[in-house]
Amino acid sequence: MSTLKSVGQRIQRKDARAKLTGTALYPQDIEMENCVYGATVRSEIPHGYFTLDLTEAEKAPGVIRIFTAADVTGHNVHGVLFKDHEVLCARKVRRVGDPIAFVVAETQAQADDACALVKVSYEALPAVFDPKEAMKEGAPQVHDGKDNLIYHYKCRRGDVTKGFADSAVVIEREYVSPFVDHVFLQPESGLAYMEEDKVIVVASTQYPHFDQIEVAEAIGWELEQVVILNPVVGGAFGGREDISMQIHLALATIALGRPVKTTMAREESFYAHSKRHPVFMRLKVGAAEDGKLLALEAELHGDTGAYASWAINVMRKAGVHITGPYEIENVFVDSYSVYTNNPYAGAMRGFGATQVPVAYEQHMDILAEALGMTPYEIRMKNLFRKGSVTANGQVLTESVPLETCLEILNQAMNGGSEAAGLDAASSGTKAVPGSDSAAVQERSVTEHA
Repeated sequence: MSTLKSVGQRIQRKDARAKLTGTALYPQDIEMENCVYGATVRSEIPHGYFTLDLTEAEKAPGVIRIFTAADVTGHNVHGVLFKDHEVLCARKVRRVGDPIAFVVAETQAQADDACALVKVSYEALPAVFDPKEAMKEGAPQVHDGKDNLIYHYKCRRGDVTKGFADSAVVIEREYVSPFVDHVFLQPESGLAYMEEDKVIVVASTQYPHFDQIEVAEAIGWELEQVVILNPVVGGAFGGREDISMQIHLALATIALGRPVKTTMAREESFYAHSKRHPVFMRLKVGAAEDGKLLALEAELHGDTGAYASWAINVMRKAGVHITGPYEIENVFVDSYSVYTNNPYAGAMRGFGATQVPVAYEQHMDILAEALGMTPYEIRMKNLFRKGSVTANGQVLTESVPLETCLEILNQAMNGGSEAAGLDAASSGTKAVPGSDSAAVQERSVTEHA
């Protein structure tokens, strides 16, 4: 068999040397002659109508122009799955941090100072911050004329009523996973400039092809007239899949004929980009005396905040994965994506599969305790193996190493895995003098599950 060029080979990353030596160029490292600088005015309330008074800010030192929704030359919308964001809010804000004006000045400091002089008058509206409350009749509508429920995923398998009736133990609990910020090392920064009849936008992004479409639609130009240059990305993890400043920069450089740059401070970055979805999880699981899982019922409410982003994909995957890596014959799952007036949530490492282990793995430990089993034993009883059928009907035919993995982990945490190249020290656990192995095993697996 001929040697493959990439598979199984040690391939050097093209950007490794530049990153190690500090010569890699990030957007904030790039400067151009005759460049001006932008800063964004953002909403300070979660829900309400607003009016702007730009008089004082326009007279501030160095200010060249202040852009508002009226200056958007194409469609004043963008968004990954739904066009529910406004490039610059026209009359209503839906979260703290919504962009309502873009100030351009000769220096970044002047642009930042002028932002503070923009007078924003608010007419606050009732807001909703809990996805379950947001689904109730009469709840404040985040988007006028739209239901707050974006998406409802269902999974139905077998007969959960019978499954619970046949169970020796039924445990029901509620769990919550919180908002999480990506906190990538490089805050958002970008630069835009003109090159003949094209607008060039330089920004660290995960989706340059999506950005090209969204910028073109917002400025009203043909797709081939928009070029997205993606320099080195200083971390992303999903947080750069949504537009941040790209359209603002394009609008400004087209109008002014000068390069326009902006760099967000960390605090603004927190306001600007998406978060990991908080998920409120109610989980009810029944098991037989021998630990076999017989029924699972789950209700998940995903808080996508003011904008949808990837809400459908996230909560569909959450609904799929709430059963964990376990065989369960009877399943009844409802998973919802819901608008609120919270910061908006989107992609972050795992798309819904990351939140739900908070629920199902704690639940397995609780079931084990109720049945007098160890966490290891109850998991080994129910793990997916080759030939297992998931709650969605998928037959697992290959690459299901869970049993082997858990066996090795269990041995490692109990000092008996030298043949596997693991030992208790490498697992971070220590034998407890005078303790029986089952007690140590239960403590170790619980701590590391």
